[in-house]
Amino acid sequence: MKTIANDFLTRCFAPSETIALLLRRESAASTLQRIVLLERALAPRYLGWLAHQNTEGFNIYVAANPLRSGSRRRTKENIAAIRHLYIDIDGNGEARLAALRASNLVPTPTAILSTSSGKYQVLWRVEGFDFDVQEATLKLIAIAFGGDPACTDCNRVLRLPGFANCKYDPSQTVTIEYLSHATWKPEDFRLHVPPEAAVLPRPTVHHIRPDMPTASEHDWTWVVDELAHGTDAVMLTDLLALRREDKPNPRYYAQRTVDMASARLWLLEGTTVSDVVAMLESRRRCEIPAEHCCARAREIAATAQRMIGRRKFA
Repeated sequence: MKTIANDFLTRCFAPSETIALLLRRESAASTLQRIVLLERALAPRYLGWLAHQNTEGFNIYVAANPLRSGSRRRTKENIAAIRHLYIDIDGNGEARLAALRASNLVPTPTAILSTSSGKYQVLWRVEGFDFDVQEATLKLIAIAFGGDPACTDCNRVLRLPGFANCKYDPSQTVTIEYLSHATWKPEDFRLHVPPEAAVLPRPTVHHIRPDMPTASEHDWTWVVDELAHGTDAVMLTDLLALRREDKPNPRYYAQRTVDMASARLWLLEGTTVSDVVAMLESRRRCEIPAEHCCARAREIAATAQRMIGRRKFA
């Protein structure tokens, strides 16, 4: 436990830097915060105290970025520099993590923390980021790979590996896998630039000639191609909603476009209508009220059938 935490802190922070440690107990809603020099946190006696608090039910966290010398609180204003970017991956964790590791939109993570079964925190060591660029990049990472776009604060905390996650009974040890020693720069994160095989550029308004495809037709072609190449549908929905903020309801538009394209592809592959309906329901059951989800799935499957029929007789 102590060796793993010591190694993590030594990799993440430089000698004499000020760091913030947060101890939070779920059951009694009790929180302790300690702002200390790195050297103090690495002392065997201090790590022993953290271990004792962990056995008492406190979860152990550390701020992802160092604080200014003399800081007394873990506020945005007290962050000394952007040292790390990060994303929390919870729902559908294995698939989302696999998509992130295979993607060329982001560089190889510095480390991946497994905080419990199927839940991860992904960390990149960086330099050259100001607070605005950091926040914008974190939002795009979260949208692309299924994190929370609201969790972009530079003063957020990570679980400290080696200690137990006391949220569960029995508790689960937070483990870590190191993947890279590189320090990444803003240009290494390609989410701002629409790569050819991944992200649609935000549409601009032009006078469209009758023979030119509309923005929605471009969206459709792109979504069909991405689904055919195995891109995660939920991630695709998030990306399309982000890129089509010009729509009155970007989320609704993205969900319907992705689900319609999925239904069409499944039907063309020979999937039965009932199975298509079931898969669409399963995909959106956490996003759409149950009383509407089934009827919506049946309507989309029927519309996709008609689309295929029209093509056959066109």
